[in-house]
Amino acid sequence: QGLKPIVPTESPALIFGTTTKLASDLPATDSFLGKNKVPELQKLFQKADGLPVHLKGGVPDKLLYRTTMALTIGGTIYCLVALYMASQPRNQ
Repeated sequence: QGLKPIVPTESPALIFGTTTKLASDLPATDSFLGKNKVPELQKLFQKADGLPVHLKGGVPDKLLYRTTMALTIGGTIYCLVALYMASQPRNQ
């Protein structure tokens, strides 16, 4: 019998009948209609003001950071209390 190819040599049937457009085929004006905010954000995040990157967004970033830290500390304390209570024997 000899060696036979494992995969079929015929092309598979077409699943979707529509053709796809490449990004190079699209006109440049239709691909994005908004303002490019990258230069302003680069200036904001690369400013040497001593703040970490996750706090440079202003008040919303500070609020999110402090909420996350409070939940983390509260969860750690809750876990330690639960572990302490689980380690104590029950009185009959």
